[in-house]
Amino acid sequence: MNYRTLAADILEGVGGEKNIATATHCATRLRLTLRDDAKANTAAVEKLPGVITVMKAGGQYQVVIGNDVPTVFAELGKISRFGGDDSPVEESPAKGNIFNRFIQMISAIFSPILWPLAAAGLFKAFLALAGNLGWLAPEDSTYVILNAAADALFYFLPLFLAITAAKRFKANQFTAMAIAGALVYPSIVALNGTQANFAGIPFSVMNYTSSVIPIIVAVWLQGYLERFLLKVLPSAIRNFMTPLLAMAIMVPLTLLTVGPATIFLANGLSSGITAMFDFAPWLAGAVMGGFWQVFVVFGLHWGLIPVMLNEIATTGYSVMMAPLLPAVLAQSAAMLAVAIRSHSAKRREVAFPAAFSGFLAGVTEPGIYGVNLPLKKPFYFGIAGGAIGGAIVAMGGSAANAFVFPSLIGLPAFATIGSFITLLIGTAAAIAIAFLLTYFFGPRETPDTVDAGSPDAAIARVTAGATSETDAAAENAPGNVIVLAPVTGTAVALSEVPDKVFASGAMGSGLAFIPEQDTVHSPVSGTVQVAMKTGHAYGLKTDSGVEVLVHIGIDTVQMQGEGFAAAVTRGQRVEAGDLLATIDRAKIKDAGFNDMTIMVVTNTKKLTAVVPLGQGHMDHGVPALDIEL
Repeated sequence: MNYRTLAADILEGVGGEKNIATATHCATRLRLTLRDDAKANTAAVEKLPGVITVMKAGGQYQVVIGNDVPTVFAELGKISRFGGDDSPVEESPAKGNIFNRFIQMISAIFSPILWPLAAAGLFKAFLALAGNLGWLAPEDSTYVILNAAADALFYFLPLFLAITAAKRFKANQFTAMAIAGALVYPSIVALNGTQANFAGIPFSVMNYTSSVIPIIVAVWLQGYLERFLLKVLPSAIRNFMTPLLAMAIMVPLTLLTVGPATIFLANGLSSGITAMFDFAPWLAGAVMGGFWQVFVVFGLHWGLIPVMLNEIATTGYSVMMAPLLPAVLAQSAAMLAVAIRSHSAKRREVAFPAAFSGFLAGVTEPGIYGVNLPLKKPFYFGIAGGAIGGAIVAMGGSAANAFVFPSLIGLPAFATIGSFITLLIGTAAAIAIAFLLTYFFGPRETPDTVDAGSPDAAIARVTAGATSETDAAAENAPGNVIVLAPVTGTAVALSEVPDKVFASGAMGSGLAFIPEQDTVHSPVSGTVQVAMKTGHAYGLKTDSGVEVLVHIGIDTVQMQGEGFAAAVTRGQRVEAGDLLATIDRAKIKDAGFNDMTIMVVTNTKKLTAVVPLGQGHMDHGVPALDIEL
């Protein structure tokens, strides 16, 4: 995969750099806020190699890539002003309702630290397991050092959130870090739980280590304060007085008002969630386990991540996270069942690694978009397994004592709270339900199934139609094969075709023609392997095993056969120069499509050479390609 090319193609597909207001990424998606959604060519972006799908949710244009998204994001930063921790990020335009804007804000703040956060949580989980098993004693210096490495990100979480929140709210990052640093300053932490006063104003001191909401609100207010100060302060003192006043005002203001208010609300939220799990744990677990992956699909899970982090900060564990383990592994089990039972090699190529990624790392989006959602039933079966497993897990009182991606490797985080045995039973039940239902009742698919409505259907069928015998013939037959021009018109290089699949040569070498007549002829003698019902594409095989695709027009499959009259059928023997189809070029152009005819040798890689014999005007039937077997 050429990640630089992919980043450039995505940038072009969404309407260019000027159409992007903000850019960030999460575990599997590029998350873009576009100024004008109408300028994005979603169909083109979805076709790019390396792109799984495109989602529009939470006011964001989300390009789902999978585990390689950090690399693509880094390459994006090399060719645009976006990408990387230091890239300038503009304030995103308000789009959608309040809930959408909230999800967009949380996503932008947490996305840059999501992987380090998950890694630190996993580190803490394994360290806790080592302590529980007696491998390391808490007073041992080795344990102390490792615990500092694992816990530092969580302890000083306000500092990290200060950076990302400052970028989001267009505040000074270092001033924001100074404010966050004051909240976790040792002398302030030592006052936790006591009554203090500031300039005679009494207030209760809270513990802000590992907190989430206070610093986000504080930096949001800081942004407004700084913009006001920059406007009213004289230029001679503006540069140093703005951060000075921001720190002098925001630290006391946060400790007196913002902090206590948000901590109170956060504690109330955690208590409410805990009460829900105490009152009807099976119901709460079923809802979380059943609908978590639905939340992920629409990007709504970002609204719950701060709640889970707040739970861990206030109570030491999160009951909301436990049902997520069966939810994630159930979808992964459904992917595995598809990988085993599907007859489509293309689907299996996606399903196997996606299932592995889901089980091991808790990253399910590649499999959700590439396997379960397109087939529907596996996704539904995964929801059923997650709901039942989530109910069982919640009834056992399970919870996570660290923020981890729900996965097999994250199991230690769930080992110390509640019944670990019940957690394993519920998770196993979810896996079994999703796997067995998908295995026995899921779609089997036919070999190399391709959507007949896809513009690439003819290409896929010609490529899939090769047999070992014809491959051997193409590899072993001596001599040359001359391929004739299929139409009368102007021959041009494939690089000039306004379709990246053909222009890149990914489907093979060949030529394209700008037709001047309404007839298309066979370029070789052989057998018709593919004759699309829409009449726009034909696949031919010579006796020596050469495979030639004649594709009439760009995206003309969407015309559903209007303007095309096929003269041959599949399995028919044709001679070079025989009529393949009659077309109505005027009708194609009136429909808004390009009538360029593309001719490619789809098994080019199995041949010694495919040499175009010139460009410019050609009559149909004259030599166009010289193939050396």
